Amino acid sequence: MRFGVSGGLFPHHIDEFQEPMASRVRELGFTGIFTRFDRDDPFATTDAQCRRVRDILRDYDLTMVQAIGHRPPLIHPDEGIRCRAVETLRAAIRIAARLGSLSCHTGPGSLAQIGAHGSDWSGAWDPHGGNWDPICRDQLVRSLKEVAPVAEDVGVVVGMEGHVLVTLNSAEMMRGVLDEVGSPAIRCDLDPVNWLTLETVFRNGPAIDRMVDVLGPRIFNAHAKDVVVQKRLVVHIDECPSGQGILDYDTFMRRMEALGSERFLVVEHAAVEDLPAAKAFLDRKAAELGIRVF
Repeated sequence: MRFGVSGGLFPHHIDEFQEPMASRVRELGFTGIFTRFDRDDPFATTDAQCRRVRDILRDYDLTMVQAIGHRPPLIHPDEGIRCRAVETLRAAIRIAARLGSLSCHTGPGSLAQIGAHGSDWSGAWDPHGGNWDPICRDQLVRSLKEVAPVAEDVGVVVGMEGHVLVTLNSAEMMRGVLDEVGSPAIRCDLDPVNWLTLETVFRNGPAIDRMVDVLGPRIFNAHAKDVVVQKRLVVHIDECPSGQGILDYDTFMRRMEALGSERFLVVEHAAVEDLPAAKAFLDRKAAELGIRVF
């Protein structure tokens, strides 16, 4: 198993990424990174900008696990918006390739998103009652089929993430979409917290087993965070750093390791000050489970 990290260690703009950031990643014991650079215009990022980052990563023996795909609304019924979303993701995939990234991370987007130009696609995980309309699933499949040839050509996997608030609201929905697209370059970034519900959160080990059983080798990498249920009405299921919640990491890590030791668990949604504890938790858990960390 391999551990990567994302979040506050890294800037929103590619030109702000510097050597001390890579050095800090190594000090913390991670070997992979997930950079967002989500406020850059994906149509304007240059080869030289990507090369500079790639050279830094090479010098510190770090793997670019994921680069941001800007999460445009691939589901949108408006063809003008959907086509622009496809072009944005295609541009992001090409950037990921120039960065030497294993994958380009994205999601289906949301009908609640604003912005239709450049990288201004905020609100990709925002709730909207239309996100589960059949047309959104159809548009997502259509968009991914249009994106897949670019990913295949440049050798980058598109890692799709799901959530209960968006079209990819379950492992079953994710599998159905991926299988219909039918490309080895379009796969799943598993984040089990995103699919937990009130019915599954307190006994989430079987839920994680179900997700992995359904998706199997379609899972490319996974995101590592944790989950808590807040004592507030009506229901508040919140995320927190790894080791601070009730996620069944025994099940999660065993199932990921069984898929292949080359896969990364990428720590996300942890403040910089929480990263040492999160990494120590993952190392301790791996040792308890007899999982070798590369």
